[in-house]
Amino acid sequence: MSTAIINFRTEEKVKKEAQGIAEKMGLKLSDVLNVLLRNFTRERKIVSEIGEGEYTDYFKKSMSEVLEQEKNGDVSPFFDNAEDSIKWLKDKNRKYVNQIQ
Repeated sequence: MSTAIINFRTEEKVKKEAQGIAEKMGLKLSDVLNVLLRNFTRERKIVSEIGEGEYTDYFKKSMSEVLEQEKNGDVSPFFDNAEDSIKWLKDKNRKYVNQIQ
């Protein structure tokens, strides 16, 4: 595997805090940044999440239900406008699609 070096600027305080957290997890900061870059290139979006310790029980339960529905393909298609989405919701014969790629 060939590697490349990326240089970027961040606040010293952010860098030190991130290094400390990574170290407590047994990681190097470059490991964390590589995971973030891989997720960014795969998902084509920036994901920002609340720390695990800050999730409520209700949120955890809801998310597990959503992930199970997604796993089973019980998700709506994408819509370009609200009218089509409402029409789909009201259709008793609506079809779910699996949008996991």
